[in-house]
Amino acid sequence: MKKIKRNVLLNPGPATTTDSVKFAQVVPDICPREREFGAILLKINKDLVKIVKGGRDFTSVLFAGSGTAAMDACINSVVPKNAKIAIISNGLYGDRMIKIARSYQIPCVEINFEWDQQPDLKKVEEMLMNDRKITYLVVVHHETTTGILNPIREIGVLAKKYGCTFIVDAVSSFAGIPINVKDCHIDFMFSTSNKCIQGVAGLSFIVCRIKSVERLKGRPKRSFYLDLYSQYDFYKRTGQMQFTPPVQVVYALKQAIAEYFEEGDQTRYRRYTKSWSTLRKGMNEIGFKFLLKKQEESHILTTIVEPKDPNYDFNRMHDLLYEEGFTIYPGKMGKKKTFRIANMGAIDHKDIEKFLAAVKRTLNRMNIKMNKCTTREGII
Repeated sequence: MKKIKRNVLLNPGPATTTDSVKFAQVVPDICPREREFGAILLKINKDLVKIVKGGRDFTSVLFAGSGTAAMDACINSVVPKNAKIAIISNGLYGDRMIKIARSYQIPCVEINFEWDQQPDLKKVEEMLMNDRKITYLVVVHHETTTGILNPIREIGVLAKKYGCTFIVDAVSSFAGIPINVKDCHIDFMFSTSNKCIQGVAGLSFIVCRIKSVERLKGRPKRSFYLDLYSQYDFYKRTGQMQFTPPVQVVYALKQAIAEYFEEGDQTRYRRYTKSWSTLRKGMNEIGFKFLLKKQEESHILTTIVEPKDPNYDFNRMHDLLYEEGFTIYPGKMGKKKTFRIANMGAIDHKDIEKFLAAVKRTLNRMNIKMNKCTTREGII
């Protein structure tokens, strides 16, 4: 197997992949309507459900496209005409779902929180209690705007209590944080192939409670390509995706899933957690401060406050680190100046230690004195 140059991607997806996942795409050309390819789709379908402990009550539906494709398909397909959806938002991706709902003229209640705060469960329950027309509840599990982790189990309890179909965005937590869809009362959960599952970009999917997706039958379509029921029904009848899939990406996902099960869900979570703790400890020792408190963070992404030094420039720091094989990501907090470091993908704490050494070299090259930072840990 040829050695491929390895970059350590510390952006929130696509993530660093193993060479075996990359090379899984080098296969003989095949028509995706062949039975051989259908067998691969069937294995993936079952394995995606297995990862989140769905059992026989759940299925999965694949779409060609990014995580936003599955997000769009879920929102536009699941909520019927004249029904009302409530979307909990404490970040960019909660806001994105609100925009999708609005674009389809779906009646939408916004349950908004500050982007550096977890949802107030009392406020969520108050909204559901006072507006019984809300029959669909949506939340992002891991909000990569900040790295905050939202309490889907507790929110799922509220969804069940008030008779709401519960939809979860697990784009950046699926296969990185252990999830049990049954325990969390989840009806629909979507994610993508290129984040914690450690495949390559090009596929997204929705894990669905079978009873819930079957209820979509006969509803008018809001989208032709991103209609969940027609995609589900076509696969159920034929064993094929309705439209041409990214064939090589499917092979990569099959390999990534095999590597996930080989590693184990708890082992992967521990690996991610060790990378996160190494990162947090090292950046703190250098002098950086953090947006969130440790107990609020996902162990997958950390938002770091920019140093108050006149020589600091994010783009310059990015480019210098990129030269050394590390990719970091800008913040999205508006007036709060931050940048983000994710530790998802096929990396470990040793990669983070090398990154920390590169950060020290970069700060020296930029002549940045970290003792000029005056903020307390966890608070800007």
